[in-house]
Amino acid sequence: MNSKQQRWLHLGLLMLWIALGTILRLSRLLSLPPWTDECATMVFSLGNSFQTVPLNQWIGADVLLSPLHPIVDADISSVVNHLIQESTHPPIYFVLTHWWIKFFPTDDGLVSLWGARSLSALLGIAAIPSLFGLGYLAFGSRLVGQIAAAMMAVSPYGIFLAQDARHYTLAILWVIASLSCLVMAIQAIHHHQPLSVGMGLVWVGVNSLGIATHYFFSLTLCAQGVVLLTQAWQQGRKDPQILARKHWRRIYGVSVGTLIGCLVWLPALYSIYGSEPTAWIADGDLTGEWLAPIGRLLIWGLSMILLLPTATTILPIVIVVLSGIVTVLFTVSLIPKLSNGWKLQQHFPDRRLALQVFRVYLVSAIALVFGITYGLGMDLTLGARFQFFYFPAVILLLAGILAGVWQQETFDPASGIKHSKAIVAMIWLMGLIGGFTAIGNLGYLQNHRPDLLAPVIQDASQSPIFIATTHKHHGQTGRLMGLAWEFKQLSDRNGSVQFFLADRDPQKRTYTDAIALLQKTLTELSRPFDLWLVDFRTKVDLDAQHCFRDHLSGSWAGEYKYKLYRCLAEK
Repeated sequence: MNSKQQRWLHLGLLMLWIALGTILRLSRLLSLPPWTDECATMVFSLGNSFQTVPLNQWIGADVLLSPLHPIVDADISSVVNHLIQESTHPPIYFVLTHWWIKFFPTDDGLVSLWGARSLSALLGIAAIPSLFGLGYLAFGSRLVGQIAAAMMAVSPYGIFLAQDARHYTLAILWVIASLSCLVMAIQAIHHHQPLSVGMGLVWVGVNSLGIATHYFFSLTLCAQGVVLLTQAWQQGRKDPQILARKHWRRIYGVSVGTLIGCLVWLPALYSIYGSEPTAWIADGDLTGEWLAPIGRLLIWGLSMILLLPTATTILPIVIVVLSGIVTVLFTVSLIPKLSNGWKLQQHFPDRRLALQVFRVYLVSAIALVFGITYGLGMDLTLGARFQFFYFPAVILLLAGILAGVWQQETFDPASGIKHSKAIVAMIWLMGLIGGFTAIGNLGYLQNHRPDLLAPVIQDASQSPIFIATTHKHHGQTGRLMGLAWEFKQLSDRNGSVQFFLADRDPQKRTYTDAIALLQKTLTELSRPFDLWLVDFRTKVDLDAQHCFRDHLSGSWAGEYKYKLYRCLAEK
């Protein structure tokens, strides 16, 4: 096969991976109602505010969902202003979403959920050819690029993030772009050539945009810094004078430019440290379960490549256990094969360098996660989505190793199969199964699943439904918004569901006044009715209001904690 035919072959394969990745990411995009963070994305991207939702009073679903209605005069300044006042995220993704959702018609007056999620899906699709390019750039091998693109196309983790109306797929693209600049810089260093001024400016620009998309992008910069320090140490040990030459001075310039781009956001970072929306990360007590973050990080890392049905809240425990056993056995069986692939790639200088770069980057990234988790008490392993900044490195490192496995000559005369290629195909097929698991919502569970709680409430209540929660910030409003959204899909009877957000006093930091108002309003409602306390984080005595706990009802559904009280007519 000549070079022209090879180019067409690789282009055709890349198109195949993109097509498959597109199908997987756009499939069942509306299978779940919006969860807490997606409600925040849509509200802020519309240029609306959560503060328009009344607190400490009963409101209907239409009032609760009113911030999800597009308004004509909202513009970019509205998006940025409400983000600054109410949220903890930088604006780039929300501004893009503001423009994007204008192309989609409303759904019964509400913003299009498909439109909001499709932007993240398209950005996730763009990561497939982007990773091919980075694999080819780093390893000088189209085979590595093809394997990286194929694995990205079916990655359960990649699909999970791509079907979520959040900023993680955009941040992943910036990570890939920044790593591409890092690779070119290290290649230039090893050839004792300065990185071009234009590429240096691109690198600084990408890093600045990454920070403006998600503050955790700063972790990829820290990990890249460790990679560069490792290279500096290796070269400086041989010739200390080399660190003062032009090719290193250009790296110093990029570092200073990136630092300036990051310092712009320092006041914002300072203001969100310890804020209410981020406090949950520091709520965990690691003294009693210090092994849990290690287990979670291992699970998130494996799920970037393979994921079998493990949703404990909706699957029989037998299936979850079997999935876990198969995952462990499959992973352990691969270790010798992957080790051989790693060793084979060490014979090629360019590939050895690329493997070293991504290995150091990945180890540094994981060390940062554990350092922040155990050192600062902020558990970054609580959310799978927080691991986005090293996700491309996992896929690329695996692709580099699998390329070595693919090239091994282990022909079986009896079957006529090259076992090395079969191993790579098997890993990819496991990834594809994981992709279907993610699409079926059988692996990852969002923090809150309104689609699981709403039917429980509907089935248990024959009387009018009243739902109350405690309120600290827009996160609790978003949780009830997801429920209200789901109730609108269930039946007309649930259109009359009422909601109460008991607001915490910001000075006293108690719910005393809100509880008093709740108890007062309960006495004014027509009886009988069912009162559901959902994620209610304070004590309340309802006996005086003739509301009595139904202990036959469960307590957890879709990551919501709830209690059901039957409020009867007074005799």
